[in-house]
Amino acid sequence: MGILGRTPVAGVAWQVLHYLEGLRRLGHDVYYVEDTQDWPYNPETGADDCNFTISYIDRVMTWSELGGRWAFVDVSQGGRVYGMSELKLSNIFEGADALINLTGSTTLRDRHMRVPVRVYLETDPVVPQIEVAQGNQFTIDFLKAHTHHFTFGENLGKPECALPIRPFKYRPTRQPVVLDWWQHGFEIRGGEATVCRSAFTTVSTWQQSNDILWNGETYSWSKDKEFLKFLELPRRSRECFELALACKDSKSIELLKSEGWGVIDALPLTKDIFPYRNYIADSKGEFTVAKDQNLRLRTGWFSDRSACYLAAGKPVITQDTGFCSILPSGKGLFAFTSVEDVLTALDTIAADYVGHRRAATEIASEYFAAEKVIGGLMREMEL
Repeated sequence: MGILGRTPVAGVAWQVLHYLEGLRRLGHDVYYVEDTQDWPYNPETGADDCNFTISYIDRVMTWSELGGRWAFVDVSQGGRVYGMSELKLSNIFEGADALINLTGSTTLRDRHMRVPVRVYLETDPVVPQIEVAQGNQFTIDFLKAHTHHFTFGENLGKPECALPIRPFKYRPTRQPVVLDWWQHGFEIRGGEATVCRSAFTTVSTWQQSNDILWNGETYSWSKDKEFLKFLELPRRSRECFELALACKDSKSIELLKSEGWGVIDALPLTKDIFPYRNYIADSKGEFTVAKDQNLRLRTGWFSDRSACYLAAGKPVITQDTGFCSILPSGKGLFAFTSVEDVLTALDTIAADYVGHRRAATEIASEYFAAEKVIGGLMREMEL
């Protein structure tokens, strides 16, 4: 269960698709169901547009050979089911062995509770854990409806992570990636690699408001504050940097450009899955930042988008959330805390670009391959 139709952007679509395909390749009988009680949404017009949503989900599911194995429950039409019949959807819930609530997208209701194994799969830690610590009853009841709790915050429960987790037991997991979907443009022959773009890139929303106050401190969700800490980077490096941003703040865009950043509109890249994938595959590598929440609380969170860059054989330079105790850093993948760290990583990559592309692919294969990640998830659930 997820938010493919509610949030019809490529990053969300790839995240869902990697789970569906990974489950299928392991031999599971898999369906995608969207039953969030949120209205459909067209990102181009901002309107509640059911036709757009249904067409989008159908196109993505058909490409992944899951046509006819999905359902969208449209609350704007009184719960009308698209993609399959209401009877078939009811039978799926009656007979399912497990329900995976990806991103914690869905508040579980009676028909969902019929499934014996109900997995809360959290891709963004911090806010739910703090809300529980603050006694937020809705969040507590929401989490209690699940039998298992997994999180991309792989340090949760460890001494280095300051985030409270009681009374729930969180099991670490990370984004699975179907490797062959991303390696179409990565070939090395005779020790040479072809680079289509000269820039280190990333795709991001510039500003979001989901901050949370805890123990007298505000923990920020928005990435703009972190990007601005590294504003001088293009002036201090020989490399090019480009940000594909969802951003309506013209002053921020002008500031970035004045400091040497390339800035493009993220919407054309993210309204379908293939431009997004091509953008990553054609980049020299990724430079990106993390949310303040994950940085200060040392959650060990790692981006699902960065995992795709690695799978495409692109070196990743990303802010250190504490993931270095989990993933290797220093070849193909670099964690940083300062501008100096980034400059060192760029020089290291430039000295052996082909070697770092290989290393990025090897990290993806060892740590993010869908069969490995989802296989571990299934074993934790004893399925």
